[in-house]
Amino acid sequence: MTQDTLQKFIFENAAVRGELVDISATWREIQARHQYPVAVKRLLGQMVSAAALLSANLKFNGSIVMQIHGDGPVRLLVVECDSQLRMRATAKLNEDAQIADDANLTDLLNQTGRGRFVITLDPAEKVPGQQPYQGVVPLDGEDVATVIEHYMLRSEQLDTQLWLAADDNVARGLLLQKLPLHGGKAEAHPVSPEEALETWNRAVMLGRTLKEEELLSTEIDVLQKRLFWEETIRVFDPVHPSFHCSCTRDKVGNMLKMLGQAEVEDALAEQGKLGINCDFCGKHYEYDAVDCAQLFASDAPAEALIHPTEAKH
Repeated sequence: MTQDTLQKFIFENAAVRGELVDISATWREIQARHQYPVAVKRLLGQMVSAAALLSANLKFNGSIVMQIHGDGPVRLLVVECDSQLRMRATAKLNEDAQIADDANLTDLLNQTGRGRFVITLDPAEKVPGQQPYQGVVPLDGEDVATVIEHYMLRSEQLDTQLWLAADDNVARGLLLQKLPLHGGKAEAHPVSPEEALETWNRAVMLGRTLKEEELLSTEIDVLQKRLFWEETIRVFDPVHPSFHCSCTRDKVGNMLKMLGQAEVEDALAEQGKLGINCDFCGKHYEYDAVDCAQLFASDAPAEALIHPTEAKH
């Protein structure tokens, strides 16, 4: 399998950083277990690229979970990426969904304006009582890149520009971000507000020359040179995202405990045993009556799953 690559860079003596990612191998691994419509693949692949780009800048030991909850033929798109850039993703569609190849985000997930974009930061090692950080905003935009740009400006106060593209075989993305002038790397190379704004505007203008077909068809090292050949940039060592599913039998058992003993026993009476497939990797888990009895005999409480709250950020 071709190794995926995420390449960070910064504009020297300027408050602008960038990233390019080719996550095509991971994207194909995600698709190998599902048969999604063309339009769903396009949006989910773009989210996979975006999640890698955002995760790479987090100083955080844990996972970022990016979700779009929909009110159309698609009920949910979800991508999870941990601090080692190990990723998984899935989509949930209505059973009777009829989806055109050219359907956009509004068509699929925001038909009545009730779609929501959720980002959750889930620490790997929680202290007692610690809850994951979660930001929830409406779907403000007609594509994944615009929704995330609005979220980053509203929630993180960071000017961010994204270019994302995905098809059956390729998923790539470009991120540009305007850094604050006080604190962080920008402080080591002080620039005036006017210079910072000029560099940022120039970088965005160069990014906007990038077309979707070019992003899909061009290796990221070539794109970097092609877009920013007149700029003085510092390139960092690449990192390599990969596919990884964190499902375990214990986690599936925890989900069953959250359903409650009565509901699980009713399902056992009807089916004889419970078969559960992981939505992300397709791994199959089975629980018979003895397995389920042992689950509920345990004194350990079920861990709460991450659900979107009504909080707005």
